[in-house]
Amino acid sequence: MKRLAAYAVSILTLIAIPARAEYKVAVHGSVQADIVFPEVDNEIHTGEYDHKILFNTYADVNLASQYFDAGLRAEFMKWPLPGYDDDFAGWGLSNFYVKGKYKGFDLTAGDFYEQFGSGFILRTYEERALGIDNAIRGGRLNISAVKGLKLTLLGGVQRRYWDWSKRSQVYGANAEVYMQDYLVSLRDHNASWMIGASWVLKHEKDEDIYLPSINYRLNLPKCVNAIDARSSFHTGPWSVLAEFAWKGQDPSFDNSYTYGSGTAYLLSGSYSRKGLSAMLQAKRSYNMSFRSQRSRSDLSAFINNMPAFTYTHTYSLPALYPYATQNTDGEWAYQAQFSYTFPRKSALGGKYGTKISVNGSYVSGLVREGEPKEPLGSLLGTDGYRTSFFKHGACNYYDVNLQIEKRLSRPVTVTFMYMNQLFNNQVGKIVESDEKYIRTNIVVADVKYKINPKFTVRGEAQYLFTKQDQKDWAYALAEFSFAPWLMVSVSDMWNCGSTGTHYYMGAITGSYKGNRLMLSYGRTRKGYDCSGGLCRPVPAMHGFKINYTYNF
Repeated sequence: MKRLAAYAVSILTLIAIPARAEYKVAVHGSVQADIVFPEVDNEIHTGEYDHKILFNTYADVNLASQYFDAGLRAEFMKWPLPGYDDDFAGWGLSNFYVKGKYKGFDLTAGDFYEQFGSGFILRTYEERALGIDNAIRGGRLNISAVKGLKLTLLGGVQRRYWDWSKRSQVYGANAEVYMQDYLVSLRDHNASWMIGASWVLKHEKDEDIYLPSINYRLNLPKCVNAIDARSSFHTGPWSVLAEFAWKGQDPSFDNSYTYGSGTAYLLSGSYSRKGLSAMLQAKRSYNMSFRSQRSRSDLSAFINNMPAFTYTHTYSLPALYPYATQNTDGEWAYQAQFSYTFPRKSALGGKYGTKISVNGSYVSGLVREGEPKEPLGSLLGTDGYRTSFFKHGACNYYDVNLQIEKRLSRPVTVTFMYMNQLFNNQVGKIVESDEKYIRTNIVVADVKYKINPKFTVRGEAQYLFTKQDQKDWAYALAEFSFAPWLMVSVSDMWNCGSTGTHYYMGAITGSYKGNRLMLSYGRTRKGYDCSGGLCRPVPAMHGFKINYTYNF
């Protein structure tokens, strides 16, 4: 690690010195520190802590010029925040890169992030809230020198926490053709048409995997190929996207070492103009868990990402039962969104207009052909089971919500939301409950009063009705902000249906230029933090928190 750090610093120095003499150089970066002083709280079952202070810290610096970019990032997580995997702990230089750019050619050496299409076969990214950083360390070449054509070639090893395993390598190629650069008729109608294709290869060394109670060894493929084809069309307010992905034999921990191939299908359409937008999309996926290390089960081992077709809720109670994509068993997923703004001075718009939004999500499992009774684990070493393409299994999740945003007067804006939700706990398995389905009805009222351009007061009231799990929940928040420097908030999430537990929180946030500091104290409920279809368990926590960021 020290050698890598010295090597990266020397590269930055060599690039920066001549660049200052000949080119304009921009320097930017950030510092982030998330610190917790935890307290034992038997009422919410926090458990004991090995250290009195826990923290995740990051610092990165980047140089950008006309022909060269370079950067590095250091991390210190010797005692990470609660809920992160044990392997997440560590410190050192985690990321460095050097990039050269010249006339449509872009060559990167070091650590980089990449996504092909919707990410079905390749998506590497950083999500600090989930503890994900699966960057590829190697080389990448982007070519855009030919009009209407973009090419990407890459290869390297993937990061998993503080390990860049030499057991496996990832290679890939991506091509996108923009037909409007070749067809005059498309340009005349202000339309665009993209055709894309991708290929990813995972090369992983063989290892000893034996079937239980059977005296022979699994023959594991050293090379796993995946392909993706897609096309998108846009004209005026209309957009359409179709995508297909296929993954070859990839026995792994996720699919109980079965040898069936994986597939994913996506069809999405949208319409958008001033005051009106609509979107409808459908996805079918099966056995699309794709990891750089077959025996790993953590979030950072994924090469790809299968997005969840569910609405991302920002309010606390609607986010209590989040859904995670079922990568291996597969699913049919649908999502629809509709938004309309009634114009000012209309019957429903009133003096200031009214915005109404309807969002719906439905996810079901797949139906196995012949309905085999054997669990997936008993099919270990076989091709697994087949699924009927169009048949839908039991509901895994659905969510229908209505939001109305109304400005009552110049200083007062009100947002109301109602949501009806069903969560299949036997699939999601995020709460300790014997019920298969958790059904909820949730109401939210959000009122904002803008006293003047700088002073704003906001309040939230939420209530969740359910007869399952821990029964009803109530939530209240009061927030005062003095833009853009100060914000103070107090909140309480109360389980009024079963345990009677209060999860109170108070916070003060200050911002000045590139600095942002938040101090908070209170309780955090045990649950899950989700993003992009992946979820990280978050344990119950009580204590004092410091969150600091600086951007330059």
